[in-house]
Order: sequence, then C-alpha cells, then structure tokens
Amino acid sequence: MVVAAARSVWRWQWLQLMGGLGPADAEGNYRRPGSPFAQRPALPAAAAEPGGHLLIVGRSCPWAHRAWLTWQLRGLQTSIRLVVAEPDPAAGRWCLPEPVLGCRTLQQLYRRAGAVAGQRATVPVLLEAGSGRILVGESARLIELLNAWPAPEGAPDLEPAALLPRINAWRERFQHAVNDGVYRCGFARNQAAYDRAEAELFDALADAEVALAGPWLCGEALTLADVQLFPTLIRLELVYAPLFGVSRRPLWQFPALWRWRQRFHALPGVADCCFAEAWRRDYYGALFPLNPSGIVPAAPPLATLVNALPAAPAP
Repeated sequence: MVVAAARSVWRWQWLQLMGGLGPADAEGNYRRPGSPFAQRPALPAAAAEPGGHLLIVGRSCPWAHRAWLTWQLRGLQTSIRLVVAEPDPAAGRWCLPEPVLGCRTLQQLYRRAGAVAGQRATVPVLLEAGSGRILVGESARLIELLNAWPAPEGAPDLEPAALLPRINAWRERFQHAVNDGVYRCGFARNQAAYDRAEAELFDALADAEVALAGPWLCGEALTLADVQLFPTLIRLELVYAPLFGVSRRPLWQFPALWRWRQRFHALPGVADCCFAEAWRRDYYGALFPLNPSGIVPAAPPLATLVNALPAAPAP
C-alpha cells in the first residue's frame, strides 16, 4: 500500500511537471506550442547589407541547428551575424553572450519586439540588427527565408523549383513524424500515445531508407529536406534513443541513412555546428521530469557515429 501510494503521488507530480515541460491533449499526445513570429516575411530590402541582421541560435536546440546549418551551407556570414545564446535551465530562458539592443536575454528581445506576455522566447530567431525587429522565429519558415537570402556565388539552392514537391513532402513528413516525433515519444503521457508516435517515427525512417537511391533524399541535390532531417538523426544515439525511448532500431540498421548522415556531417562547416557534449549536458540537465537524477550517462564519441559502418563479423 505504501508503494502504491508513493507511485500515485509521484505520477501526479510527474504529470504536473510534464504540463510545464510540454502540453498534451486529452489522449496524452504531446502538442508543441505555436511559435510567435511564425509567418515568413518578404525578403528585406537590405538583406545583403553586411552585418545588418542577427541569427540567434543555441547549441543544443535542434530547431536552431537547422537554421545554423542553412546559414553555414549558404555562406551567409557576411550579411547575417550569428549569436549563440546559452540556456539557463534554472530560469527557463536563453541568455545572450553580450547585450543586444540593451537586452541580456532572448525573452527581453521578444518583449521589445512586441511579443505578448506569456509567449515563449525560443531559438532560432532572425532580427534586424538596427531596429531589433524580429523577422521570423519559426524554424521551418526561417530556413526557407535563409535559402532565399542573397548569398555568395556558388552557394547551393536548397529549394530547386523542380524538386519542390518532393522536398515539401519530405519536410512535412519529417516535421511531424521525426523532428517532433522524438519529442512526442519522450513527452507522451501514456503508453498508447508513445506507441503511436514511435511507430510513425520508425515508419518515416524506413521510408527514407528505401527512398535514398542517390546521395541525398531528393536525388543528386542537397535540399532543405536533408537539412531538416540531420539535426534529429545526429542526436539519435546521444540523446533521443536513451532519453526519449526511441531505441527499437538503432541507425546502423538503416545503412543508407547511416551513410547519408556521414556524407552530411562531412560537408564543409557542418562539423563546426555540432556540439555533442552540449546536447547531452543540456538535454539531461534541463529535462528534469525525464531525468530527475540529473545524471548525464556515458555515450559513444560523435566521431564513431559519423564514420563508415563497422565491418560485419566473420561467419
């Protein structure tokens, strides 16, 4: 009876904590809150002005990672200055490394830009350096804008018109089943909600495995579909499999996706925005309801996950 009572009290407390971590519907499915500044704006007239805009990201955030990758791959360092915010788990906020327009936290920047009280201040966010006006704070729309941004000669077009139907189909599938899917597994309130999310996640990965006939998801061209998938899969073994319970099929059982991840990581500049220790520290440290001990478990070095598949054992 004591054990049953303790379990009942702990589950009630866990549900309260999970409610603060991420909302769920009546069936226990995690529902990601909407992002403020979610609409994609028109390309600014002064887009090419050196240092005229700031892209604020965080090392551990996968949604920021996709924006960071797009910025890096398209060589936008001259016109858009990168600002790497640091998480403050105790206060539940992002802190800026140096004041931006007098603001020391991302929340202050959001309020300055007109966000209403109670709206979450999240990375990534793109803003005008001079006025502090936030252009967009939703990662899917942000990477589209960065792909349209004036870039140096030879920069890749990650949304070629001929491939748009395929790109959009993959991006929509990944957004729900994979990018958000790992969170829907980790933040599920009950077994049925977890089972639904877990099945959709591995079904999507299985379909991507079959579709990878060329070097990239849509064939010969690197696209935003690849950019969108990479931040989730590069964190899979280090964070999502152990912490969110998505370990039914390790990535080495998807050999085409393993090689795809290896190719992507080898692209110029990609390794420079991958921070395995920060990912593990921030996930295990910040998500108290999932890891109340605060222990950060040992994990394989990132280098072992971006190399060729190990040789099969001799029969």
